[in-house]
Amino acid sequence: MTKKSILITGAASGIGRETALFFAKKDWFIGIFDVDEAGLKTLESEIGTTNCFSGIMDVSDPESVQKGIDFFALKTNGKLDVLFNNAGILKFGLFETVDLKTHHQIVDVNFKGCLSCAYYALKYLKQTPDSRVINMSSISSLYGIPELSVYSATKHALSAMTEVLNIELESYGIKVCDIKPPYVKTPMLAGGENKKSMKAIRFLGGQIKAEKIAKTVWKAAHGNKLHWNIGLTKLMVFQFLVMPFTKRFSVKLLSMPSMKK
Repeated sequence: MTKKSILITGAASGIGRETALFFAKKDWFIGIFDVDEAGLKTLESEIGTTNCFSGIMDVSDPESVQKGIDFFALKTNGKLDVLFNNAGILKFGLFETVDLKTHHQIVDVNFKGCLSCAYYALKYLKQTPDSRVINMSSISSLYGIPELSVYSATKHALSAMTEVLNIELESYGIKVCDIKPPYVKTPMLAGGENKKSMKAIRFLGGQIKAEKIAKTVWKAAHGNKLHWNIGLTKLMVFQFLVMPFTKRFSVKLLSMPSMKK
């Protein structure tokens, strides 16, 4: 195969879907993986079966990850130009109101899923010149967001892993980066419309369309930045750099709901 290839997790909707469509228009061969079989079939029909490989993958299951990546590599002669770790879940709610099983699921998908994908994709990335790992992070990696406690924690952890792998894999010519937007308009945010953090970010003009993230993934596939900060995230990075003492106050003001005892 002469086409460049990208493997996208969480591809059936939102950011993953828009990224798949964007790269397909650029004549890349796309690996689209998700647990949503119906969504994958719809996307596959839009891209065309000759331009993509579709597969069910549960990123929280290492065996499922390994099988999916290995099957995709059979279609690309063992090459992988970009791994886009996009699959993620969240649950709005104060830490004590979200059940423990859900907290664990968020860790399993958002962090351990990215870890497994990077681990099993590494041998193919090493065989591909100038390959990339692009991790989907969040503004919440800058400082934990109330009502998104464990989600924020996974993005902090993912940011750290991104920085480490960016150093460790440099000798193989593999570039590792992450993308840190504020809230993105996707189905994942359903149920959070009335949360204080969502309202505040909408007021500040911080909600981003999935199409913009797809374009940023394209830039990241060709650029050299470590952290791709988008929109309001850029402003907060600057604020935290020059006024670090404002971190806790700003986050509490913008996102902590009023508590009635």
